[in-house]
Amino acid sequence: MQHTLISSPLQGFTDFRFRNSFQQFFDGIDVFYAPYIRFNGKMEIKSIYQRDLQPKNNPRPNIIPQVMTCRADEFIYAAKYVLSLGYKELNWNLGCPYPMVTNKGMGSGLIADPAKIDRILDLVHSETDIIVSMKMRLGYDHCEEILGAFPILEKYPIKSVGIHARIGKQLYKGGVDLDGFQQCINSTDLKLYFNGDITSVEVFKKMAERFPTIDHWMLGRGLIADPFLPSMIKGGSHEYPDDRIEVFSKYHDTLFSSFEQKLTGEKAVIKKMLSFWEYFASTFPNPQKVVKKIKKAKTFEVYDAAVASIFESQMSIN
Repeated sequence: MQHTLISSPLQGFTDFRFRNSFQQFFDGIDVFYAPYIRFNGKMEIKSIYQRDLQPKNNPRPNIIPQVMTCRADEFIYAAKYVLSLGYKELNWNLGCPYPMVTNKGMGSGLIADPAKIDRILDLVHSETDIIVSMKMRLGYDHCEEILGAFPILEKYPIKSVGIHARIGKQLYKGGVDLDGFQQCINSTDLKLYFNGDITSVEVFKKMAERFPTIDHWMLGRGLIADPFLPSMIKGGSHEYPDDRIEVFSKYHDTLFSSFEQKLTGEKAVIKKMLSFWEYFASTFPNPQKVVKKIKKAKTFEVYDAAVASIFESQMSIN
């Protein structure tokens, strides 16, 4: 079976700067979901979302925009906007687990309201030609909530449903619910994608054996931590390339430069890179020591020295 690998949208991480930096040095990801468009009481697309989706910032046509909303008018507005940019598909985020979202009836907080999902999808399909796909969790309070939404989704030409196999109130704690995902497979003929804790080739192989009918896989935090992972999965290899540190160093520098152009001040750039290093560190020996070195950096000079020492120690091991 040929597997399709998808970059799951992570707010604050997977914008066009990350996507372009990744694609400059790595392979394996077939499709990138852009972080969600969200409205804050105004019917307008904020400039941060506009920049992220502008075709000039996305030279490869493998991007799918996403929207976070519980209102049909906002969904339709976002659909018409992305259609105007040339996109054909809009992903609806019913997966975000954070209380600031779910308390407003959005993200995974909407899964338990199939009637509202129905009203929104009916209007979106009546008033636009957008292709709709879904990003969901198993529910917010319990894993059966998604089962009640499936009959509604099946009424519409939903392209796919990517399921993060946790419930919303878990956030990212605890393990993924593989039995819950299997229950989804057994309960619908919708095209399902698996998402959740694919952090190594070994884990991917176990998931592929566990769910032999699934051929689309979403990588989230595992992709941020290890950009080599998609190509290793595609190649069925457990071995990193010989020039791993050299390639990763160039990728890091490209990512750093892109954020240096975006952010103001050394502290802001280092703080942004620290958020990435909190994931990167998991692929280095002694991750806590790696993160501690980055946290101590308050200037670019100290940061550069810390990064150089991390790479040098890894090369000495290799």
